[in-house]
Amino acid sequence: MTAEPDDSFHVFDTTLRDGAQREGINLTVADKLTIARHLDDFGVGFIEGGWPGANPRDTEFFARAVKELDLKHATLVAFGATRRPGAKAADDPQVTALLDSGAPVITLVAKSHDRHVELALRTTLEENLAMVADTVSHLVAQGRRVFVDCEHFFDGYKANAAYATQVVRAAHEAGASVVVLCDTNGGMLPAQVQAVTGLVLADTGARLGIHAQDDTGCAVANTLAAVDAGATHVQCTANGYGERVGNSNLFPVVAALELKHGRRVLPEGALGEMTRISHAIAEVVNLPPSTHQPYVGVSAFAHKAGLHASAIKVDPDLYQHIDPERVGNTMRMLVSDMAGRASIELKGRELGIDLGEDRELVGRVVARVKERELKGYTYEAADASFALLLRAEINGRPQRYFRTESWRVITEDRPDGTHANEATVKMWAKGERIVATAEGNGPVNALDRALLSALEQIYPKLAEFALVDYKVRILEGTSGTDSTTRVLITTTDGETEWSTVGVADNVIAASWQALDDAYTYGLLRAGLDPQE
Repeated sequence: MTAEPDDSFHVFDTTLRDGAQREGINLTVADKLTIARHLDDFGVGFIEGGWPGANPRDTEFFARAVKELDLKHATLVAFGATRRPGAKAADDPQVTALLDSGAPVITLVAKSHDRHVELALRTTLEENLAMVADTVSHLVAQGRRVFVDCEHFFDGYKANAAYATQVVRAAHEAGASVVVLCDTNGGMLPAQVQAVTGLVLADTGARLGIHAQDDTGCAVANTLAAVDAGATHVQCTANGYGERVGNSNLFPVVAALELKHGRRVLPEGALGEMTRISHAIAEVVNLPPSTHQPYVGVSAFAHKAGLHASAIKVDPDLYQHIDPERVGNTMRMLVSDMAGRASIELKGRELGIDLGEDRELVGRVVARVKERELKGYTYEAADASFALLLRAEINGRPQRYFRTESWRVITEDRPDGTHANEATVKMWAKGERIVATAEGNGPVNALDRALLSALEQIYPKLAEFALVDYKVRILEGTSGTDSTTRVLITTTDGETEWSTVGVADNVIAASWQALDDAYTYGLLRAGLDPQE
């Protein structure tokens, strides 16, 4: 089912099992199959699919994976536990379910903390060692490759180093290919992880892996510290998904290994797909991609301060630790009241508007941005509105495809508790006066429909446009419901998206400004000539 991977270093992904334990994530079997394909495209070596036999969904996943997954880089892994106390591995139903999954690799979770053995498993320390050895040797005899996750290892090592080390040795001597040291509670720090990993490696000679939770915010650092100490197997999840605050994040780990350590752990060219893969998996789990995630977040290479922009104009490496294209990301310039001339010039270039060496023009734009931001506008997330502002300064007037005579919105509260929203717009386009009325499921939706109804008669291209996101924020102030309102709108033509901003003393007026900019920019992008 897979090509034989380079076995010198393992990138092991557990998004489908450990990552799925994150609050708010509920994966269907179809979701898990889709994520597995993304992870295989990225080039991870192992994909842990879940615990067959423990729940019907994971059992179904393995049954379907055999038929539906054509993995090119990864090997599928089944997860389970060592046999029960006092039983034999060959007779344990959950061990049999692991074999029945058809997975060529099996990860076993084993207790390595003496108190967990006695209090959770309710057995003796000697029996726990026998459980590990018996289960590993049985699975190996059945032709499976076995990895052993030593649960609570670092806490167990702190409490009873001799016993925790015995568990590693028992797994290794029974035939486990890798013994994984788990920071299950996520409480370790990098120096502790590095020291313990080095000691265990020297004491046992076992091939070691690392599984780090992120409860101290150190999961990625702890993973890399273990690698520095000799671990050659890293367990991670996409975007750091996982129980509580999450697991070691796959993407910064592999990026650090490849770009900082110079260790090739992915297929040639795969690192450049990292941002796309991260965002694609976020879409499947139905969580918004983290904007500030290292390497792959949209803000990872975004620059706002004027001082930074001035340096970046000379050499981007002065304020960037890597070229963002190496991980499939891009540099972005943010325009705000902190912007200087360099920020404006670079942002204009990013938007395809060359401001040349016109210092007077750039100065006007800087002043205009600062003036507008004082009123509540923000252009960091509204590139389309900023592009229109730039063009207005260049041309000496705003670019217009239509002119608004008036608009109004009526919201009717009916006796049955329902509401009716109706909007009317009066406009001029190409010398023609147009009046249009529309209803909507809210006042802004009614206004949007009325605007489109009016303009589609003149510009049929607008039929392709749709509003896909709408955000409202009440700006700081002491006037309560009289406070200034900012609206951000994202619009699409089915191929690309663009964002616009509006600010006014009420939400409908602010929404109208953002809609006006959205359709003006869309027509501009479509290559139509302004008529007024």
